[in-house]
Amino acid sequence: MEMLQLDIITPEGGIFSGKVKNVVLPGVEGEFGVLPGHTDVLTLLQTGVIEFESENGIRELVAVDAGYVKVSNTKVDVLANGAVALMGDNDSAIVAALDNAKKLLEKAKSDSFVMGAVISRLETGVKNK
Repeated sequence: MEMLQLDIITPEGGIFSGKVKNVVLPGVEGEFGVLPGHTDVLTLLQTGVIEFESENGIRELVAVDAGYVKVSNTKVDVLANGAVALMGDNDSAIVAALDNAKKLLEKAKSDSFVMGAVISRLETGVKNK
C-alpha cells in the first residue's frame, strides 16, 4: 500500500514525522483530504484539526492554530505557528494534551462558533480513540 510522509513542524520543533495512509487538513478554503498520488499544492491552513491515519491504522489528531502546507504526491509538509498532538500513552496524558490544544486554539481564534466546532471535533476524536 502506498503511503505519504507527513511532517508537522512548529517553530519549537517537530510534532509528528512518519508514514500515513491519508491526511485531512484545515485549509483556508475548507477542509481537504490528501491521499498518495495527490497533485502538488501549496496553501494556507486555518485554525483547526489535522486528522490522519497512521501506518498501523490508528486515527490521530493534531490541533493547529494556523500555518502552511506543501503537498506533493508522496509527502505532506506542515509548518504551523503552534500545534498540539492529541496522543498519549494513558488517559491522563491525552486529557492534558486536549487541555493544551484547547488553550492553543482559544488564543488563535476569536470566532467562538468556529472554535466551539473545532473543540467539539477534538473531544469527539479523543473519545473515539
